[in-house]
Amino acid sequence: MVFDDISIFEDMDDAWLEGLIQKPERIKAEISNPRSAMMLNPLKLKHLNKIDHLDADVIVINLEDGVAPQMKKRALLLSAVFISHLKNSTSKIIVRVNPIYEGGKEEIAFLNQVKPDVIRVAKIREVSDVQKVLEILDSDIKLHISVETKESLQNLSNLNVDSKVECCSLGIMDMLNSMGLPHSVLEFGNPTIEYIMSRFLVDAKIAGIYPIGFTYQDYENLNDFRKWCKLERSMGYGAKSCLGPKQVEIANEIFGTNEEEIEKAKYIKRRFEEMVKEHISGFMDDKYGFIDEPIYKDALLILGQI
Repeated sequence: MVFDDISIFEDMDDAWLEGLIQKPERIKAEISNPRSAMMLNPLKLKHLNKIDHLDADVIVINLEDGVAPQMKKRALLLSAVFISHLKNSTSKIIVRVNPIYEGGKEEIAFLNQVKPDVIRVAKIREVSDVQKVLEILDSDIKLHISVETKESLQNLSNLNVDSKVECCSLGIMDMLNSMGLPHSVLEFGNPTIEYIMSRFLVDAKIAGIYPIGFTYQDYENLNDFRKWCKLERSMGYGAKSCLGPKQVEIANEIFGTNEEEIEKAKYIKRRFEEMVKEHISGFMDDKYGFIDEPIYKDALLILGQI
């Protein structure tokens, strides 16, 4: 827990909260390929107080949707207080701010002082939006992009304008709104949804940005959540946005490392490197059939994700 007693926060005014913000001294989590990104409402103090020991690889403190306009300042202050008092965490700490022209710029400037690992900006549309964020963002903080408009999907492959841009998340519901499509099309086997998911994934890979799959809103329907995770894993995704610890558990399982895959990759790496020493780069193997350089590179990719 970040604080032993959180009841004191319930009746305190904004000025008192701001006075609690301190210089951050936490030990940051080193996570390069997350499996799960759990959304968290900062107004729910019991949840916010657990950010030091949740199982999600990434915790997204969400200041945008889910926070009423009149509560956004308090949500921002609470986020800053808890992050600044955090001593260590097993998760990357991200704050999702509002769109840059709807309070996001001011939120980023305020959050710079507590240095979350990452700022995630809602409804980025084009390269100039990213550049405006980078002008404000502290040099120690990375940037994640929420791809949730038709413009951002169209421009995604060009949005990696700086090494600070490391990840993007697909906001499927807002994306459908942006395109004038009803949410009812979000079904398994719908070619429109599969196209959006595929394009997002491929363009993110082209840009060199790590993609995270969309948030599945029906958090009690774990069977369908598992199906979406398996589909995304088969497509090439490595992570899923989550609502709550039960979804996190499933995402960590499905997007986690497979021991059989790892052992196979280690074997292929060893055999290929042995044969290259004999000036042979393509050969038949008794265990896994034909092995050549592309097969070897795929093994290295798998081992690099451990």
